[in-house]
Amino acid sequence: MKKIINGKVYDTETAQKVGYWSNSLGYNDFNWREESLYRKKTGEYFLHGEGGPRTNFAERVGNMWGSGERIMPLTFAEAKAWAEEHLDGDEFEAIFGEVTEDGSRVQVCYSLAASTVETIKRRAGELGISASEYIDKLVSGS
Repeated sequence: MKKIINGKVYDTETAQKVGYWSNSLGYNDFNWREESLYRKKTGEYFLHGEGGPRTNFAERVGNMWGSGERIMPLTFAEAKAWAEEHLDGDEFEAIFGEVTEDGSRVQVCYSLAASTVETIKRRAGELGISASEYIDKLVSGS
């Protein structure tokens, strides 16, 4: 499905599907529902959902309701909240990184030029540290 929302393209064919959830009901059940979390190349997240006539994905068919689908853009925080609710711990950490309980590290998502990412990786490798450590050093000036 492809949808343009607020001047931005959301396309399930070009984005990466990173999470999936279903209520496990059959398609003939009016309450069936499934949702997929996608990440665009820009790092933005969106949800593609489908469901039966008794879900928030329902679409009007004449004077009745039928199954439908929708795309909903999500903020980074909304995507994390969806993943916490619908995915297991390993699936969550595969998308958003390892969770540390002391809060010492926070995963963020930025869109950078491919050449910038390669430079970060190369320079971090030369120093024998991770890309995250390299960026920390750049920002802190140490």
